Amino acid sequence: MSIKSRQVAGVTSLVVIIVAALSAYHLATLARLNLEESASRADLLRQAIFQRASEVVPRAKDPYAALREDGGIRSLLKSSVAYSRNTTYAAIVNREGVAVAHSFPTEEGKPLPEQEDLAKVLEGSATALLRAVSSDRTFESRQPLLFGDQEFGTIRIGISTLLVKAELQKSIKIALQGVLLALLISTVVAMLLAQWIVRPIHVIQSGLTRLGRGELDVRLDLPAGDEFKTLGTSFDAVSAQLSESRAKAISSGADFESVVDNLEDAVALFSPEGKLIFCNPAMGIVLPQFASSESGQLADMAPPADPVRALIERTLASHHVQGPVSVALATEYDGLTGVDGGSPGPDVDLDAADRLDERLLMTHPIDDGHGKFVGAMLVARNLGYMNQVHSTLNYSRKLAALGRLMAGVAHEVKNPLNAMTIHLELLRQKLSRQAVGAAASAKAGLDHETRGGRQQAEAAPDVTRHVDIIGSEIQRLDQVLNGFLKFARPDELKLQPVRLSAVISDVLTTLTPEAERMNVTVKYECQPDLPPINADLGMLRQALLNLALNGAQAMPEGGTLRIACRTASRGRVEIDVEDTGVGIPPENLQKIFDLYFTTKEKGSGIGLSMVYRIIQLHDGEVEVQSTPGHGTRFRLVFPQA
Repeated sequence: MSIKSRQVAGVTSLVVIIVAALSAYHLATLARLNLEESASRADLLRQAIFQRASEVVPRAKDPYAALREDGGIRSLLKSSVAYSRNTTYAAIVNREGVAVAHSFPTEEGKPLPEQEDLAKVLEGSATALLRAVSSDRTFESRQPLLFGDQEFGTIRIGISTLLVKAELQKSIKIALQGVLLALLISTVVAMLLAQWIVRPIHVIQSGLTRLGRGELDVRLDLPAGDEFKTLGTSFDAVSAQLSESRAKAISSGADFESVVDNLEDAVALFSPEGKLIFCNPAMGIVLPQFASSESGQLADMAPPADPVRALIERTLASHHVQGPVSVALATEYDGLTGVDGGSPGPDVDLDAADRLDERLLMTHPIDDGHGKFVGAMLVARNLGYMNQVHSTLNYSRKLAALGRLMAGVAHEVKNPLNAMTIHLELLRQKLSRQAVGAAASAKAGLDHETRGGRQQAEAAPDVTRHVDIIGSEIQRLDQVLNGFLKFARPDELKLQPVRLSAVISDVLTTLTPEAERMNVTVKYECQPDLPPINADLGMLRQALLNLALNGAQAMPEGGTLRIACRTASRGRVEIDVEDTGVGIPPENLQKIFDLYFTTKEKGSGIGLSMVYRIIQLHDGEVEVQSTPGHGTRFRLVFPQA
């Protein structure tokens, strides 16, 4: 059933149910009112008969004969039908239920069957009341007759529901007509409302169809001011992203397999029989037995007690997700370490080594479009990489807090520094004038009173020297403050396609004199026709120059500085800056990008922090590997333009 049909059915059903419930309540109320009216009239008749009987019975020797022969009681019984249309009889019966006096004399002396008490029916629910009315039964209103303290008979008034039922049937016809009219009106209104509500869905469906046919940058024309407009905006944004991604995929020749191959997570697919169908290169590194197995059967890849095999077998058997389970796996190490990823240590080979990596293992069942189980997927997630991302986020938060702090420092410190500089200059001018005046007085050969002036002239150079020292320190403090501000709030990025060969050539021109002075040989290796990257030319040059100068300064007795650039996977470009200097101790490797951290005697601790900041602003990555006594290698990774 379509959404439109379900909406129409829902609205009409709701209206019909409400109208039917109200009609039933109205009918029950009407029946109750009719019966209560009949019960009230029966009560009046009973009271009249009881009053007359109370006067007749005490004076009679035979109470039953007196009741039967009394003219007043007889007239009350015969006129019982006049009290209410629903009253069928009125009678006085003895204790055995035999009619002593009856509105129909022919029934006197005969047993009078006892009927259900009307008071109990009126005390019941509306459903029970409607059921009693529709049963065509006769109910009674009763009152006992007492002779002294003894009950010797009962007054019984019969009430029929036939007339009440007839009135209810008329009301039911009117109620049914109202239900049918409400059904008709609600159906028409629901169809119009459904058409109005479902129209945006048809627009979205049309947009999805166009998007599925391969059309790019599809837009939806949805009414403004409702939830569908927000949905349309999200659809337009997704369409634009898909269009951009598809254009990039077409231009770079990327496909699904290449995307899976370059995932950070290791992924493998298994058939329901436990045979390996696919695994990406990352899985081949994490679990090399998967990639090297000839049979491809899970039983040949790992022993039964292996946790990876156990996870896969449980998913194949239960068709449910298993894990996550944290497992330490031995993987090949390529010699590079991220900013927060730790160091391999001084004795590690620069090319390859083995280490234990903590991996988070999960298995997922895979179903086809018809819900049929077709296999299981194993995912091994690198927890070290996730920790690195978390550290990067924390670093960004620290930078944001530092920016706010620097804004306050600039306001609170730079103004006093400017005032101190102005007053020092005024003091320097005043001392200069005093020194000139004292020298002139001494030259004129004045009396001993001028000896104080000569002493002032002799003391003036010392005071001026102290003033100059204070001025230079204020100037140095101002330069340090400007460096802080430049780190915390770098200039606005001016991104443009940049050729790395031109940038590195410019860096080498600036670096060469310093390298020759320090007996450092610079090697430049760059692939021809290297694709450009989007970068701010000045900032990128500053970052590369800082790394190159740090590398040269790390080789006080000379060495080799190598700068290389090449294309990398996933549409990226890599730049290596490698030296053969003293290296970085393992305990300092994770701190080198921290602000103010330095191992140099006169270092500021800002240079490498600026490098990391610039690379972060360019959406790039930086990795460092260092072995004390062998050298350090920085690898910068940028996306292609």
